[in-house]
Amino acid sequence: MTLAPADCLDLMDLVHRYAARVDDRDAAGVAALFTADGVLASPRPPRDLDPVHEAVGPSAIETAMGQLSAMAVTQHAVVGVVLDAEDADASGRVACIAHHVLPDGTGLVWHLTYRDRYRRTDAGWRFARRDLHVDVVERRPVVVARGLADGGRA
Repeated sequence: MTLAPADCLDLMDLVHRYAARVDDRDAAGVAALFTADGVLASPRPPRDLDPVHEAVGPSAIETAMGQLSAMAVTQHAVVGVVLDAEDADASGRVACIAHHVLPDGTGLVWHLTYRDRYRRTDAGWRFARRDLHVDVVERRPVVVARGLADGGRA
């Protein structure tokens, strides 16, 4: 079974909205992209690259997103999406490069893969489950970045 083109577009929009809301630090907006019983499973790099923590439900997901406040700035670039139909639901494999700038000007780049389960709701497609797997963590110098205390200079 294949997804209709309209469903593919809606799912791509969902994936990109997630990245934008994360970068905008819109924790409530991120949580709203999940079903009421949705799960965000995340790792704890560098020790754990596969998910070890589950945030279940909007409140827990919103709290989990609050951890990003430790970053001066983030930029999530979605670089590949593969979607599959599964009965009335869908699944996805989303590749992303996540740039993180710490308050001290250190740059961390995560090459990651999301393994998603999507569910159609009255409000449209939502994440039923999103598992974040980190494949590579890089440290890079940062010359300038929004959000750094010293006028953006690292």
